[in-house]
Amino acid sequence: MNAIITATELASDLAGPSAPVLLDVRWQLGGPPGRPEYAAGHLPGAVYADLDGELAAAPGGAGRHPLPDLTVFGAAMRAAGVRADRGVVVYDGGQGWAAARAWWLLRWSGHPDVRVLDGGLAAWQASGGALSDAVPAPAAGDFTPAPGALPLLTADDAAQLARRGVLLDARAAERYRGDVEPIDRVGGHIPGAVSAPTTGNVAEDSTTFRTPSELADRFAALGATADAEVGVYCGSGVSAAHEVLALAVAGIPAALYVGSWSEWSGDPSRPVATGPEPG
Repeated sequence: MNAIITATELASDLAGPSAPVLLDVRWQLGGPPGRPEYAAGHLPGAVYADLDGELAAAPGGAGRHPLPDLTVFGAAMRAAGVRADRGVVVYDGGQGWAAARAWWLLRWSGHPDVRVLDGGLAAWQASGGALSDAVPAPAAGDFTPAPGALPLLTADDAAQLARRGVLLDARAAERYRGDVEPIDRVGGHIPGAVSAPTTGNVAEDSTTFRTPSELADRFAALGATADAEVGVYCGSGVSAAHEVLALAVAGIPAALYVGSWSEWSGDPSRPVATGPEPG
């Protein structure tokens, strides 16, 4: 099953007998909050999912967006109508990070059929899709999270993987190098990690993913192939999910380090590398 879906394909699926559940996951680092945007207009039938409140736990020692409490996450998904036997399509404002986080969480916790709307809300509107301000009241779903369907890295796992496999850093190159660090305690990267900004996952001047072959070529140049052991991290485990999604589109399985740099850099005992090379 493809991990992404085009706006045209989604319109066809929504008109069919087995329409997917729609989740609106609009969010961006630093705001504005997504719920008011959802209230102003969303895909008809979509339910809003709060990244900070439902797709992550409170910030702390495990990072800025640690894994959510599965009881909270499961209840939110059931309230949105998510069922184990019904497909789910998630979308955001277009950047794809938040939608990828929802995709990864649902897949990691056992849902077999989850896709991301390629290009998000903008792609839907560009294809002629209508928006609605009606808030749906879906029938309760039955999805119960059963974690472990996708690989997950701890800080120690990430350190080891950087030595024996390919650990990709999905942040902007200047943060990887340590030139700037606007959020976390210290700049730089995990020793051995390779710089692979998420901007390289999408077509030029677009928010839609590059083709599977283009993505496979991009990742192969970084050492990440279907035969390699691959992991990804970012600042707080959100944009890294976009990289894991891009890797999936390219046919390359990858593990996610959810704590990411916000957890790693918060521990003074962890080594830090700077500059353009893995170190």
